[in-house]
Amino acid sequence: MGETTLCRERLIKYCTGVGLDIGFGGDSIAAGAITLDLGDFRARWPYQNILGDARNLKWFKDFSLDYVYSSHCLEDFEDTALILKEWFRVIKHGGFLVLFGPDQKVYEESCTQRKVQPNLGHKIKDFGLNYIKGILEEHFKDQYRIVHEIPLINGYSFDLVAEKL
Repeated sequence: MGETTLCRERLIKYCTGVGLDIGFGGDSIAAGAITLDLGDFRARWPYQNILGDARNLKWFKDFSLDYVYSSHCLEDFEDTALILKEWFRVIKHGGFLVLFGPDQKVYEESCTQRKVQPNLGHKIKDFGLNYIKGILEEHFKDQYRIVHEIPLINGYSFDLVAEKL
C-alpha cells in the first residue's frame, strides 16, 4: 500500500480535471492523473506516463494543469521553494497544489519507536506543514489560499491544499 492510499478519500476532490501526480510510486491519486516519477522506477511502474525530474516540468506550459498532487516526495529535495515555484507555474488560476507529506520530526520519532531506519533521502530537518506554509507565505504571498489542511494525520503525515489565485 502506498502513501496515497492513506489520503485519497480526503484529497481526491481537489484532483479533478487534467493534473499531475509527482512521485506517484505506482499509486496514482486519480485514474486520469498524469504520473511522473524518476526513470529508475521504470521497471517497478512501467505504466507511468513521464520518466523525469520533478524540479523541471518542461512538458507543461504555464497555467496548464488543474492540479499538481504529490505525496511524500517534496521532502526529498533540498530547495523546497524552487520546487514549489516550478509546480505553481503549471497550475491554472483556480487550480490546486495538493500535498501529503511527512512531519519530519514526528516521522523520525516514529522510526525510533519502531526501531527502523528513517528515510535518508529526506533533506529538510524541520519539514512539515508549518515549514511549507512558511515557504508559501514568503514566496507566493497573495497568490494562493489554503482550502484544506490537517497538521497531523495517519501517524506522521500532513495534508495541505492551496488554491492558486
